[in-house]
Amino acid sequence: MADLYPPDTKTYPTTERTRVRRSPKRGSHAHADVHAILDAAPLCHVGYVIDGAPYVTPTLHWREGDYVYWHGSSASRFLRAAEDMPVCLTCSIMDGYVMARSAFNHSVNYRSAMVFGTARLVDDPDEKTHALRRLIEDLFPGRWDSLRPMTQQEVKATSVMRMKIDEASAKIRNGPPGDMDEADHPVWAGVLPIESRLVSPQPAPGLPNGVELPQSLADLIQSGRLR
Repeated sequence: MADLYPPDTKTYPTTERTRVRRSPKRGSHAHADVHAILDAAPLCHVGYVIDGAPYVTPTLHWREGDYVYWHGSSASRFLRAAEDMPVCLTCSIMDGYVMARSAFNHSVNYRSAMVFGTARLVDDPDEKTHALRRLIEDLFPGRWDSLRPMTQQEVKATSVMRMKIDEASAKIRNGPPGDMDEADHPVWAGVLPIESRLVSPQPAPGLPNGVELPQSLADLIQSGRLR
């Protein structure tokens, strides 16, 4: 997904909420680092407070420039309550288990992003349809135009939320165990990589004869990417 500015020249402000205190060398406030994780993770978790109680909901998301979008049912009380509310949206990707010589030094390789802003409801039907198109095209490039067009009722039944990223931080660990001082201990140590990838497709029941998997989806599966 293209950025609206050179990614290596912009950073989010370091605030009390986003300052990386534990292992700060793994942290970043750079737009490029935060956006790369948001764009790679297919799922996010949105946290907010309703009537004094905390809630966290998982959902698909997508990004356009400095805005993050997510969607759900118009009947969702969570989405209705989240309008104009400060929210925290997080993404995380596990890349491997880090196996050390001691239980204390075991860890994981990961990429995570935490972003803060105010949720806004996208209520214009044309803007909402455009946003939903971006969701499909972001995950499955070229698919939207082959689908049955959305009906007005379907658009009405779907809520789209948008949040401008006001504060953000990323944190990344990538490497072997940090216990070289114990390398002489006779136990296997290293990294067990974790991969999340698409596998062989499963056709839907009732699929008409002759309807083949489109090349764009075959290419996506072959790429090893999730989006």
